[in-house]
Amino acid sequence: MRLFRRSVVTPPSEEARTIRLGGEEIAYALRRSARRTFALQVDARGVRVSVPLRAGPAEIEHFIVSHERWLRDRLARQAAQPVAPEFAGRDGEAFPMLGEPRRLSLQGAARGARWRRGADGIEEFVPGAGQEPRAALVAALKRCALPWFAGRVAEYCHRLGLAVPSVRLTSARTRWGSCSARSGIRLHWRLIHLPPALGDYVVAHEVAHLVEMNHSPRFWAIVASIYPDWQSARVRLRAAAQGLPRLDRHSGDMPFGED
Repeated sequence: MRLFRRSVVTPPSEEARTIRLGGEEIAYALRRSARRTFALQVDARGVRVSVPLRAGPAEIEHFIVSHERWLRDRLARQAAQPVAPEFAGRDGEAFPMLGEPRRLSLQGAARGARWRRGADGIEEFVPGAGQEPRAALVAALKRCALPWFAGRVAEYCHRLGLAVPSVRLTSARTRWGSCSARSGIRLHWRLIHLPPALGDYVVAHEVAHLVEMNHSPRFWAIVASIYPDWQSARVRLRAAAQGLPRLDRHSGDMPFGED
């Protein structure tokens, strides 16, 4: 009789640590997982260091110190970025949708939430009676975002002669979108705030991954073939992201990148 041993996958672990660089104490999250390489990342959640399961303290410290200049530069740049405005959910408060100004109205609430045209021509969102304004607005924006971006994905797939994959929304903390051969394309719902041209760049980026699941020169050539102005859009996207209102608990996690 043959015995088969089931392989055990050790789940990733994460712990808070600090390191002194140039007289300054820097906090970071150390994440161990079944990976082979070291990685250093700085985002709205802070500094994260990802290492193999068996990496020792000396190896980890050497890796961070060897990237000290890069780490300090990223932290300085992050500190200089403007803080996204807090959306309080007050009557008359403005927010963008597809790059155009919209407004929250708490006047004339009915049984269900609705959109209406204000007296000055600006489109308003009115939550339903008893609804929490911000939660209702997020739900309404998501209802607008899914069909809009599903249509944009279909358009860019058509340009490449590809079958249209499943499209869903995400609230990922650090990515505008992602693409998987198994689960299709995921796009962040907050893209609905941005002008269509910037949303289209993210869509084109993810659709190109249906052909090339990497960021090779061939991948960027595919992006350029369906979205020629991608380099400018990428810069403008990063700048625009900093000014988006924070509508929910994940909205302050900036900046975003593309997967």
